[in-house]
Amino acid sequence: MLDTLLSFVFATSILAISPGPDNIYVLTQSIVNGKKYGLATVYGLITGCIIHTSLLAFGVSAIIAASETIYFIIKLFGAVYLLFLAYKVYNADAIILLSNKADKKSTKQLFKQGFIMNVLNPKVTIFFLAFFPGFLFSGSISKVIQFYVLGFLFMLTSLIIFSTIAILAGKISDYLQQNSKVGFYLKWMQIVVFVGIAIFILV
Repeated sequence: MLDTLLSFVFATSILAISPGPDNIYVLTQSIVNGKKYGLATVYGLITGCIIHTSLLAFGVSAIIAASETIYFIIKLFGAVYLLFLAYKVYNADAIILLSNKADKKSTKQLFKQGFIMNVLNPKVTIFFLAFFPGFLFSGSISKVIQFYVLGFLFMLTSLIIFSTIAILAGKISDYLQQNSKVGFYLKWMQIVVFVGIAIFILV
């Protein structure tokens, strides 16, 4: 059980560090407006994950209880989706571009915007559906509880990493822009994680 949870935290950490729309948005808000505004955005994004975790916990748990075959199909879909994400990352440019243009908003507005961005993004729901089932860690604990444990670990890990990005935004952005190889390494790290999780889910 502990090995599975540690693997989940490790995979989540790599994904949170890898360049994506959420952490790049946090980065730009922090650079332009200050760390307080970046942190407000982080809190909004992370809070939105509670909604996706709840949908996953109750929806997928019901499916698992109804049919193991359907559950296997969901895991197969998840593996294929993760391989598709790996393919998209492979085709993407490894160069990280940071925009210095960020709208000036209050911390409350940024929290609300981050929350809405997360909740209304169907890709997050699909990603949770693909990512979480492969890390269920117990045959005796309720699936609902397990999904909430994974959701909490996902949110805590992402919160720590995103908050670190917000606080150290200036130094991180300077380093990323001055070291073009960083984007290349993060790109391939993300590909390896996606493919590794896909294999883990199937096996």
